[in-house]
Amino acid sequence: MKELLLKGAEQMGVAMTAEQAQAFCEYHRMLVSANKTMNLTRISDDPAEAVDRNYLDSIAPLKYPLPEGTKTLVDVGSGAGFPGIPLSILLPQIQVTLIDSLEKRVKFLESVIRELGLNARALHLRAEIAGKEIALREQFDLATSRAVASMNLLCEFTLPLVRVGGTMIAYKGPAWEEELAAAQRALEKLGGRYVRTLPAPVPGRDWNHTLIYVEKAAPTPAAYPRRPGVPEKKPL
Repeated sequence: MKELLLKGAEQMGVAMTAEQAQAFCEYHRMLVSANKTMNLTRISDDPAEAVDRNYLDSIAPLKYPLPEGTKTLVDVGSGAGFPGIPLSILLPQIQVTLIDSLEKRVKFLESVIRELGLNARALHLRAEIAGKEIALREQFDLATSRAVASMNLLCEFTLPLVRVGGTMIAYKGPAWEEELAAAQRALEKLGGRYVRTLPAPVPGRDWNHTLIYVEKAAPTPAAYPRRPGVPEKKPL
């Protein structure tokens, strides 16, 4: 697995040391072990599939320069840690905050952070609650989210956490144009501005993965995010 990680990262143009690749291997070991009892995520027994689908896909934004001034990152709906843990492994200089609504997943993430000595923390919170917390609201330079929700919902979950001038990166698939079009009202209401979409290929795969970049152009109105459950019932 270590060689697969190093080769894949090199082909992507992402810097990865042997020590970082070993950290990924330890993370994978912990994930497979915990998944037997906690059902954290679907993960393949095939190392190549796991490397490509989970780890290389998570680090795809590192093909490109990070937004200038990025010192803090929040990963919304981290689940088993994607993409937050892989990004934290490769970005030790950045303080990473992982947010998830399920306690068992947060406890697992905390164990990974301790074991790997990451510059990160995991918080047991719904995104709608996190976005109202004074200590978290509009405090982050960069926000990421992968396989969490449609773009209009994701904007309400994520943009309240991003500082004005910061950036949100949404990991999306081939339907990104339709999702983005449906999210225009949400972007306008929440202070977001679409910047660009970049390809996020994984070497040797034909997956049409993309990264949508949204700038936080203005403060999010105090009414957002709405209370838990409302965004899904009444999406912007």
